[in-house]
Amino acid sequence: MPRDIGARFERLVEIMRTLRAPNGCPWDREQTVRSLRPYVLEETYELLEAIEQGGADELREELGDVLFEAVFLAQITTEAGDFDIGDVIDTVCDKLVRRHPHVFERGTKEGQPTTGAEVLERWEDLKARERTQAGTPAKPKSDGVLSGVPLVLPALLRAYKIGRKAASVGFDWPRADDVIDKISEEVAEVREAIASKNADQLEREIGDLLLAIANLSRKLEVEPEAALRQATAKFLVRFRAVEQAFEARGQQLANQTLDDLEAEWQRAKKLA
Repeated sequence: MPRDIGARFERLVEIMRTLRAPNGCPWDREQTVRSLRPYVLEETYELLEAIEQGGADELREELGDVLFEAVFLAQITTEAGDFDIGDVIDTVCDKLVRRHPHVFERGTKEGQPTTGAEVLERWEDLKARERTQAGTPAKPKSDGVLSGVPLVLPALLRAYKIGRKAASVGFDWPRADDVIDKISEEVAEVREAIASKNADQLEREIGDLLLAIANLSRKLEVEPEAALRQATAKFLVRFRAVEQAFEARGQQLANQTLDDLEAEWQRAKKLA
């Protein structure tokens, strides 16, 4: 290890303390836990973009930004007398050890999961057990199995996670082909809604179709947000290629026929 990680982390914490000090940065001093929410969200999405599209340098930088947001929030809670960054680290370390008995308590009666799916199932069981042991009040029955999926998640990802929770208690299609049949059914209902010219019905049916697609993604172990981001990025590249092809001929995109656009689109697909 080239340098002590602890010393480097403490440097970051000290920089944050300085920024929040009376003679520090006015903007940093004005921030609260709530005011930092949009920045946490923005940095999270920039990290996702770096994971999917960037190289090692971009990933390192975005990981640093996310880490900084965590330290920033912990500094605010330290000043409020709630907890500090050390407490945050202790909490996550203790949780990781507790929820990986197959690693840290080998040979115990817990058994040894051999697949990622078994580990996830064990993780959920341990979470429930911890809540019981801590005397956490039971959730109202109206919350049920599907509680705990944050409302702030992107809708497609939230649908994916809710479907996964439902599947954990056996509420699921036996095969991926069955979900494809459900998608076909939903497409037919979208067609009916289009014919009815009922805007509310159309919105409902489009929603049902998207939910079914999210469940197909889950069934096939494809994270739908990542898949959609990749598809959108590919579309952007191809669409720009179509634009450039017409620009090179001194033509405007808006003046082209649908057949001309489709022909150029097919050429762009072969290139990217």
